[in-house]
Amino acid sequence: MLWCPCRGRTAAGVTREIAAGPPGASLDAFAWRLSLADVAADGAFSTFAGVGALVLLDGAGMRLTDAHGGVHSLDVSLAIARFVGETPIHATLLGGPTRDFNVMTRRDRARATVQAHEEPASITLEHDVTFIFCARGRIDIELGDDTRHTLETGDTLRLDDTSVSALACESRDGGAWLHVGIDLL
Repeated sequence: MLWCPCRGRTAAGVTREIAAGPPGASLDAFAWRLSLADVAADGAFSTFAGVGALVLLDGAGMRLTDAHGGVHSLDVSLAIARFVGETPIHATLLGGPTRDFNVMTRRDRARATVQAHEEPASITLEHDVTFIFCARGRIDIELGDDTRHTLETGDTLRLDDTSVSALACESRDGGAWLHVGIDLL
């Protein structure tokens, strides 16, 4: 399991990095980055050249409006918004603070997929790096080699290019989880 300390602050909240690549990369040099953000007020998002995805974890939600008039409404838990990171985006909270899971990739260096799950699922491990993040409750994970892990809210399992080709996740105690796959270019 993996958890990394706080490494950033936004105008309207705090961001905690979960993982980034390459290891030790600064905010200006990462190829990919996963983080949690506590957003306490309306405001502009930081801009990062590349592609972003945001998953609502807690709170009433937010509306993201981009500079071109596009709108993403995240008003249910595990709703996902995907956007171009260099486009200015303004967030409007829909009823108080939120906690969000963020995935950012520099499109010339990495690609990412993000899926939210509340039901049991089997996953083929086909990415350079795979993350399983427990969004709430508890999840039991069984890897294809019979290794087992239990994740609780906020825990993250990282699987790098490995000989294990699949895993199965089972939700417990209202468990919900995110599957993030990162491929390097």
